Amino acid sequence: MLKRISVADVRVGMYIQAFCGSWVDHPFWKKSFLLESDKDLQRIYASKVEELLIDISKGLDCAAAPVETPQLEPEPVTPAPVAKAEEEAAPATQDNEDYSPAPFSDEIRRAALICERSKQAVIDMFADVRMGRALQAEQADNLVKEITASVIRHPGAIISLARLKNADEYTYMHSVAVCALMVALARQLNFELDQIREAGLAGLLHDIGKMAVAQNVLNKPGKLSEEEFEAVKEHPILGGQILLENKQISALALDVCMHHHEKYDGTGYPHGLQG
Repeated sequence: MLKRISVADVRVGMYIQAFCGSWVDHPFWKKSFLLESDKDLQRIYASKVEELLIDISKGLDCAAAPVETPQLEPEPVTPAPVAKAEEEAAPATQDNEDYSPAPFSDEIRRAALICERSKQAVIDMFADVRMGRALQAEQADNLVKEITASVIRHPGAIISLARLKNADEYTYMHSVAVCALMVALARQLNFELDQIREAGLAGLLHDIGKMAVAQNVLNKPGKLSEEEFEAVKEHPILGGQILLENKQISALALDVCMHHHEKYDGTGYPHGLQG
């Protein structure tokens, strides 16, 4: 039986079924687990999560849990990625982006504007590539800076908006969404700000090879034929060729573009890489 509780009521011995909110708001890679350590309990308290679901058939209920919160020795505090970005952004990049943490209700409005600008910018950028023009790396960098700043202020806002897309704009908004998710993941891994942006750029450009695929195949509403699917499977290689022509694009972005459809078991494409 599942029960929704406040983070303040969480105790060791409970079975965490799910966190309510964005996955980037908490530090755990597992969706469900038995809470067994005080250290993990303190990590939950310190996260941005406000509520979660517990399964009382697999662990303690609120009424059965200990009343007192365990008193732990204070651990050395590692600066959070947000703080690091705030410290380094201005001197390191000399930009005017605002990295101050913001509540979801405030950031969602800013994120909506960023999403709209990003969608149009990606459409224009990808259209240039489709017409055989050079990729505008500076335009892509500026997009990534804006998206990165929004993720740092509150990751849930722009990620939730960018994932809402219709069929007509799927490729473009998918690129914006993957950019934001890559930025959030890089922050979780404690990357430096420049590395966070590089990961975001890789996400933004990962599908650019689709601009070299015939539009009638790319936008086909029904199931692709085997021949059409083989044509679509060429987009990582085609994207790599496009990025190779631009000397400003990093090896990381090129690697992501060429290999984002590979699978650990070797069944992915285009090279069937394994392990």
